[in-house]
Amino acid sequence: MSIADKAEAVYNEGFNCAQAVFSVFAEKENLDPSTSFKIASGFGGGMASMGETCGAVTGAFMAIGLKYGRFRAGDHEAKKRTNGIIREFTRRFIEKNSTLLCRELLKLNLNDPAQYKEASEKNLFRDLCPKFVRDSAEILDSLLKENG
Repeated sequence: MSIADKAEAVYNEGFNCAQAVFSVFAEKENLDPSTSFKIASGFGGGMASMGETCGAVTGAFMAIGLKYGRFRAGDHEAKKRTNGIIREFTRRFIEKNSTLLCRELLKLNLNDPAQYKEASEKNLFRDLCPKFVRDSAEILDSLLKENG
């Protein structure tokens, strides 16, 4: 099973897009699943269902930080590397999907209760979001392989 398959399966279990992406990569870094699910829980639906940056994207950003992030104040190389990988992730995700914003990906503003309901009724979370989870996981997996 590919990493994208695993992330999509987690999403289909009922976890949000950020949890799906972050958890499968966090597991590779020996972070226990319950902790990864808790960390990413507020990022789904474009950060707390506000329609901002897609949770599949923020989940990837968290995974990149977990893998390469700076944990010593003076480690400017780690900061530079992490930011560079995040920028390349962003470029590739936008190349595939035109935007990072959940409200633009779904063409509805999830911060508006009526539009959130419309997204749910139109099955957008079932029909569109798995693609963004897969795209994110595939891009992230590729970048992690490229960056060692």
